[in-house]
Order: sequence, then structure tokens, then C-alpha cells
Amino acid sequence: MKAQIGLLLLVFGHGVSSVIHSLQYFLTSSSGLSTFPEFLAVAMVDEVQIGHYDSNTQGIVLKQAWTEELYRDHPGELETMSGMALGAQQRLKAKMLDLKKCFNQTEGAHIVQKMYGCEWDDDDDEDGTTDGYRQYGYDGEDFIAWDMKTMTWVAPVPQAVSTKQRWNQE
Repeated sequence: MKAQIGLLLLVFGHGVSSVIHSLQYFLTSSSGLSTFPEFLAVAMVDEVQIGHYDSNTQGIVLKQAWTEELYRDHPGELETMSGMALGAQQRLKAKMLDLKKCFNQTEGAHIVQKMYGCEWDDDDDEDGTTDGYRQYGYDGEDFIAWDMKTMTWVAPVPQAVSTKQRWNQE
């Protein structure tokens, strides 16, 4: 994964004046919304969308010419990434079911979102360090987040405490 991040940032970073680069993923699972896909994933590099996947098409749509070239030069990678997106779809759907139980909900419209990413500083004066985040939201509110400093999960709502304890043990 680290090599893929580096490759994406190297390819996209040419000609960009900023020395801080970012890679972000936004995954959304919904239930009870007939006009919205059950699952949607968006990938961004330096705040520019590079592609997306949704449960209706079950395929990745590339949004930048350089990503099309990257996958053309690496046959099979796009299929691998599509498989990873399908796996993420299944895991987030399961998370939706868990969250509905946690909040004692049986019907209605609900959304769970997973957001994660990293920043990389390629400035020659710096040491090339990275910083990252991983967090989940449910129905528009924070649910659980990874604290990079303590290397533990943080639960901002009481319903997330059991998840936090289980994930911190893992």
C-alpha cells in the first residue's frame, strides 16, 4: 500500500507547486435511500478526485488522464482495486447493520461513512514524514476515530465504546 501511495503521489506530483501531498478515501454506505447507491467510494489525490466506485455499476470510474495511463501501464491493477472496493462495500454494509443495532434502529434512512487518508511532505528541507487519519461517522455524527499519537481508537459517543474496546484489543 505504501508503494501505491508513493507511486500515485509521484505521478500526480509533477508540476504541482505544493510540497504537501494527500491521498484520501471517502466510503459511504446507505440504507433506506432509494435514490442513492447502497455504497459509494471516492478516491482523491491532492484534493482532486481521481476515481470512484459505486454499488450500482460495481466498477471503478477513473477521473484523471494520468490514472488511466497508470492502470494501462499496470494491467490487472484496476481489477484488483475493483475487488478491494467490493470487499469494502461488504464490510461497510456489515458495519451499517452493527450500527443500527447499537442505536436500536430497525427502519428509516441511515448513512455510515468511513474516511481515511494521509499527507506526505516531500520538501527537501523536511524528513518526508507522513500523517494520517481514519474515522467513521454515522448519520452525520462522528462515531469512532483512530488517534495516531496514542495508537488507539477514540469513541466520542457512548454507542461506540464497545467497538472502541474491541478494536483496541485487536
